[in-house]
Amino acid sequence: MDLDFIANNWHLFAALIVISLLIGIDTMRRGGAGANQVSAVQLPQLINQENAVVVDVCQPEEFRKGHIPAAINIPVEQIKEQLGQLEKFRKKDRPIVLSCRSGQRASRAAAVLRKNEFERVYTLSGGLAAWEKENLPLER
Repeated sequence: MDLDFIANNWHLFAALIVISLLIGIDTMRRGGAGANQVSAVQLPQLINQENAVVVDVCQPEEFRKGHIPAAINIPVEQIKEQLGQLEKFRKKDRPIVLSCRSGQRASRAAAVLRKNEFERVYTLSGGLAAWEKENLPLER
């Protein structure tokens, strides 16, 4: 009976496959597949063990309200123009972790860095909201 259902509704299954492919392609296009994600719990380890640098891609006003301690502020709109500022970290093989409020802007910034051949690029999964949810410290 299950095969009859599939045979009678083949168009629904074809639509499911197409939608799944489109979601996968969109995720890759947005840069989500180009950068590894690190959780708020994992980030302090990455900072301590591998000397990772955190780049907050929020606007300066948001950055001043609270950010991960020692983070550098480079708004996502300026990331291309500020690649030189990040070059020194790439040369020292330090991981670069991008953060923002929710993770959306960080993913866009990660795509820019990957296009410019930065290899050790991470995004903070869930953004600063996830950092705060874990009761980790903020710098103001």
